[in-house]
Amino acid sequence: MMVCSSNVLILYYSFSNHFIGVGKSSLITALIKDTFVPNIQSVLPAITIPRDFSSSPYSPNATVLVDTNSQDIPALQKEIRRADVIWLVYSDHYTYERISLYWMNIFRSLGVNLPVVLCANKSDLSTSLDSDRTISDEFIPILKEYKEVESCIRCSAKDKYNVSQAFYLCQRAVTHPISPLFDAKEGNLKRNATAALSRIFFLCDKDQDGFLDESEFLALQKKCFGRSLDINDLADIKQAVNQVKEGTFGLRGLTEEGFIILNKIFAEKGRHETTWGILRTFHYTDSLSLNDKFLYPVLDVPSTSSVELSPIGYRFFVDLFLLFDKDNDGGLNEEELQSLFKPTPGVPREWIETNFPQTTVRNEQGYVTLQGWLAQWSMTTYLDYKTTLSYLAYLGFESAAKGGTTVALKVTKPRKERVRSGKNYRIPVNDRSVFNCYVLGSSGSGKSSLLEALLGRQFSEIYNPTIKPRIVVNSVELKGGKQVYLILEELGELEPAILDNQSKLNQCDVLCLTYDSSDPNSFHYLVELGQKHSLISSVPSIIVALKADLDRQQQRCDIQPEEYTTSLNIPSPLHISSAWPSSLTELFVQLVEASNAPASATPGLEPEVPNDNLQNVVLATSAVGFMSIMSLWIWKMSMQQK
Repeated sequence: MMVCSSNVLILYYSFSNHFIGVGKSSLITALIKDTFVPNIQSVLPAITIPRDFSSSPYSPNATVLVDTNSQDIPALQKEIRRADVIWLVYSDHYTYERISLYWMNIFRSLGVNLPVVLCANKSDLSTSLDSDRTISDEFIPILKEYKEVESCIRCSAKDKYNVSQAFYLCQRAVTHPISPLFDAKEGNLKRNATAALSRIFFLCDKDQDGFLDESEFLALQKKCFGRSLDINDLADIKQAVNQVKEGTFGLRGLTEEGFIILNKIFAEKGRHETTWGILRTFHYTDSLSLNDKFLYPVLDVPSTSSVELSPIGYRFFVDLFLLFDKDNDGGLNEEELQSLFKPTPGVPREWIETNFPQTTVRNEQGYVTLQGWLAQWSMTTYLDYKTTLSYLAYLGFESAAKGGTTVALKVTKPRKERVRSGKNYRIPVNDRSVFNCYVLGSSGSGKSSLLEALLGRQFSEIYNPTIKPRIVVNSVELKGGKQVYLILEELGELEPAILDNQSKLNQCDVLCLTYDSSDPNSFHYLVELGQKHSLISSVPSIIVALKADLDRQQQRCDIQPEEYTTSLNIPSPLHISSAWPSSLTELFVQLVEASNAPASATPGLEPEVPNDNLQNVVLATSAVGFMSIMSLWIWKMSMQQK
């Protein structure tokens, strides 16, 4: 595979350090001047090397080489703490012994965790036999003992041998560190690296058959490195992987285990920049976590706007559902859900807290249907769009358009307010398709049954008081066939706190105020609710008489429901029963309509003066003004005549 370019540090320190006489200053000079300069000063000033100097596509925008004086301990310690990589040079047996006895202990005592590039300088003084002995007797023991040592190389400033290569290794130790990927002592990829690569394999296995077939493998290559592989390269990779474990790159393609083996081979052969090319293409940081800017891109959302899935976002979640519905039964069972969420931290925490999948539509077997799946994501996006953005990233959402995962969302127009007769009210917003409703009412009024009815579930005689908040979501078809999503929330013990919180009420589009029409003591709760929590008068409200199939009772209250709604200029109570499906449909539609036309259901809002009456008022006012002017003119003329 071809190694790829990547984002690197804008500025870092490459730190060359050892005894005077090992040739470190000569190495720096040979690197800069491309020639050997004898009799140079023992310590050079810091040198900044621009990116253009290096032929490597991985070099940072600038590299600062800091030569050091090992006798000036305070300055030395300061530079070590500022460094990003240490270029450690030795030239003979004595200076080699000092690596273990002195320098590695110094680095560790300072608490730094820096990569070290070990350089055996003055190779021009040795023979080829010495070269082999250096590798076996010097490099290998150091690599085994110190995990900080990322690579070793023989150099000669005099012969300009491997000088640029050593510098490249220093850069690569920062831009493509081996330590997060590979445990040299264990001889295996580290757990975090394996987990990241497993997730990448999962996302690239587009048909989810457990193999990267040739087209999927080449697509990964092209995505990460901008070019495909020829037949010979692909054959070499297959052979290398199968030599480690037969059958991991077979006729059906590369298995997940084979993919891990392939990247282990890269690490062992010093080609770990290839693995980093893959990881960084999929937005992994040096700590092998996903980049926060990738998970949570900036999305400008005005305070009174809401966030919904765009058509692109809905298409992505539809395709995801169809891909993981392996048995084609129209529902995602627990095993299929676990498989779908494999490249993520798991089912979103918010879903678990709200008792998913009870929050949405399921089939007779209890599996989440496509309707319920889309409704659940619509609700998640409305209530916490950042969760949706992060899961789009985890699940491998890709778009050709600029903007990343944000193109899967849309921000609605800000909701504005007007004033009529001293009363603030919301004006319609016509681009919303997700609406949030708080369901309020006395204990036993039927709130929970109403939530169950939205999901199409049968009425249950068993009464379970709601203590913890409950939430459900489903689609609602409006007149004309438009589909929208309605969220119903039962607040439980949090009700008082939420109703006195203006920001929480701003997130609510409409209130569903329920009472049990067969219980004479039920309606009084709503009257007291309005008196205790004055903020709710700013939210459109629909009053609902539940259990309407039972005998209606006169309410023991100073004001009856019909009088109450009339006094507030809101619609008369809707009489609803779980036994009357059409009445439930009418209620859900009216809740959405009240959200779309807030003025029609805002408590205490005076009716708008009809246009014809307004026109008469304007004409009458104009006539009065005209007569006043005429009277003034006649009086003035009469005074002049006198």
